[in-house]
Amino acid sequence: MTAGVDGLSHIGVAVGDLAQAEATFAALGAAQRGREVVAAEGVEVSFVRFGDLSIELLRPLDPEAEGGVAAFLRRRGPGVHHVALATQDLEALLGQLKDAGVAPIGGASRPGAEGSRVAFLHPRDTGGILIELCEVRA
Repeated sequence: MTAGVDGLSHIGVAVGDLAQAEATFAALGAAQRGREVVAAEGVEVSFVRFGDLSIELLRPLDPEAEGGVAAFLRRRGPGVHHVALATQDLEALLGQLKDAGVAPIGGASRPGAEGSRVAFLHPRDTGGILIELCEVRA
């Protein structure tokens, strides 16, 4: 059996001010699902929802950090950071990608928001888009 992508999990948006971003999305009619710190990624996240579409607002815990969302904000300013794709078997999918010559950033999956396991694929391997592969665990 081949592992694959089941669909869109969410769109990640880098922001400098979570409260302001949450208020803007609320004014557009989004429902907020809550905040969480993802220490492994150095961010505080807030998920907002429009029907089936989930948007993950990302604020760096340390705006001066070397990489990740903090560096993205310094280079590009607020905006779309990544597209997250859902999978039911992240490790199998990563194995298939490895066989195809594509390795995740950092070499392995790691804990993500809302109890998920995640891995990121470098934009050089994906046509210029940072892709997060996301396996939600029950």
